Amino acid sequence: MGIRERLSGNEAAAIAMKQINPDVVAAFPITPSTEIPQYFSTFVSNGQVDTEFVAVESEHSAMSACIGAESAGARAMTATSANGLSLMWEMIYIASSLRLPIVMSLVNRAVSGPLNIHNDHSDAMGVRDAGWIMLFSENNQEAYDNLLMAHRIAEHKDVMLPLMVCQDGFITSHSIENIELLEDEKVKAFVGTYHPEHYLLNDKEPIAVGPLDLQAYLFEHKFQQGLAMKNAKKVIADVSKEFEALTGRKYEFFEKYKMDDAEQVIVCMNSTAGTAKAAVDELRAQGIKAGLLKIRMFRPFPAEEVATALKNAKSIAVLDKADSLNGAGGALFEDTISGMYVSNIHVPTVNYIYGIGGRDTTVNDIKKVYWDLQEISNTGNIGNPYRYLGLRG
Repeated sequence: MGIRERLSGNEAAAIAMKQINPDVVAAFPITPSTEIPQYFSTFVSNGQVDTEFVAVESEHSAMSACIGAESAGARAMTATSANGLSLMWEMIYIASSLRLPIVMSLVNRAVSGPLNIHNDHSDAMGVRDAGWIMLFSENNQEAYDNLLMAHRIAEHKDVMLPLMVCQDGFITSHSIENIELLEDEKVKAFVGTYHPEHYLLNDKEPIAVGPLDLQAYLFEHKFQQGLAMKNAKKVIADVSKEFEALTGRKYEFFEKYKMDDAEQVIVCMNSTAGTAKAAVDELRAQGIKAGLLKIRMFRPFPAEEVATALKNAKSIAVLDKADSLNGAGGALFEDTISGMYVSNIHVPTVNYIYGIGGRDTTVNDIKKVYWDLQEISNTGNIGNPYRYLGLRG
């Protein structure tokens, strides 16, 4: 029987970290993720964990410390947002190329400039191709659960890649929701102990970490990273099934909400899915066959599975909370239509950029998208596939 609590998303993330009890946490404060290391530091101070907490001078240093810790054979975690993730840029790539299973809680926020501390997905989208596994969380419960599964996924011998768990800044990070926690002993048994195969402090196997890697080998090493990302799909599925057996909470690559007979479908991530579900419910009451596909696993992207889930729709809208500034749609849109094209599935699909800098997106806004999709279904005319939702003027 789980423990019923009322927690913010940041508190839930910090408690997950406490229950995991990593060897090292290195972090630097940045809104809206500051509370995660702040809460966790109190657990360290109170002796509730035996983690080495490293108070660094910047986010670049935070990721550097995590890389050093993981290289030495320790389990390491951190948390950040937006510009903090940007400052980690160099080390983000190094962490993944060294195949270090660091786990990060990323509280999504707009990246400067101009300065904005509110939610969009520009930080996560900026590192989407950096070699990190990326799980997105609709609510506080999912943020907590994803973190409990994270080390099991990242540390698997067929994966060995860093992993970030994303949640929406302020929308979930600071909002209090009912949540069910696992007992500490169950978390400890589920997560297990980290036993790295290769690490710097192993005196029986002297190794170098981060050596020069030129033409003779870099291509093959990058191929191995890509293969590990492909391997992560099966591992994520297996760990999620084991987590369901433990908790009763089911997680797949994506959630299909009223998709069985859906004709107009929205694809989105994170907290917007909750708003979209409310819109779907209202439209269903009016006889409109609306459906939702909520992406949980963004990296690796489940292209074939997404295409199969969308093949019976009459029209689709993909919602991106970050603009790729490429004139051809956002990242989630690009991945979705690429997967459909490769699978030879052709459904009229449009993209909406929305919510930039924390712009509110209401149920009525989402309903307007479904009405647009109805028009596309009725006329067969897509019009401009690159659209904006809630843009003034």
